Amino acid sequence: MALITRTAGALHRRPRLRLTLLLTAPLLWLAVLYLGSLSVLFVSAFWTTNSFTSEVVKVWSTDNFHELFTVPVFRQVILRSVGVALAVTALCAVIAFPLAFYTARVAKPKWRPLLVVAILTPLWASYLVKVYAWRLILSEGGLADWMLKPFGLSGPGYGLTAAVLTLTYLWLPYMILPIHTALEQLPANLLDASADLGARGWRTFRSVVLPMVLPSVAAGSVFTFSLSLGDYITVQIVGGKTQLIGNLVYSNIELNLPMAAALGTVPVVVIVLYLLAMRRTGALSSL
Repeated sequence: MALITRTAGALHRRPRLRLTLLLTAPLLWLAVLYLGSLSVLFVSAFWTTNSFTSEVVKVWSTDNFHELFTVPVFRQVILRSVGVALAVTALCAVIAFPLAFYTARVAKPKWRPLLVVAILTPLWASYLVKVYAWRLILSEGGLADWMLKPFGLSGPGYGLTAAVLTLTYLWLPYMILPIHTALEQLPANLLDASADLGARGWRTFRSVVLPMVLPSVAAGSVFTFSLSLGDYITVQIVGGKTQLIGNLVYSNIELNLPMAAALGTVPVVVIVLYLLAMRRTGALSSL
């Protein structure tokens, strides 16, 4: 008992030691499992595969990366994957802003927590259940076709558009929540002052609301962009013949592991560059 008391007293007098002991285990776990696995991924990307036996040859070579940037198919898939991630992020921002504005500024205070729960509820459902639900919606003769038929239109079917729509639905709550929080913390007197100075709604939005909320939009985009860039199951289910980086990684794991590792480094590098760009907006401080 006395030893425990002395130890507790020593830790109380040394906050840095207490913090170090507290963070050692999770940081060690992060370094070994996460950073370690990324290091193995990066190193194995420089290996090659024996064309006859399909066995991995642990000889240093840059052939995989040279192939990534010289073979047209790989270039197209990489650009398509980045384009899909940007499209999903843009759609999420456009849809999330009015929803977040309503839940944070328009709805009655007693309803706001319930609306936030309703927005987050889809995150509790199974990922596969939601994707297969969209597969049924977008199928031939499905709900999308039924709703658009009176207008002489039909649903997009399976393909790139279906993948973008499904990914937008999946990651939309990650965009709504930071924007809702930012709008909820926006001082009402700023809006009143803008109105008193004669600014109309659009001018107030452009000059007052948007600059203050933009870091939160960028914070939400970190989630929507990174999750969309690395996804392959959604594309596998509703994407038809569409191929993204994740699909190529999955298809090369058994046939050419070093090439799969080289393909896997592309999303990592792109996301790191994206995070560096978002850092300039103050988004990382909003996470």
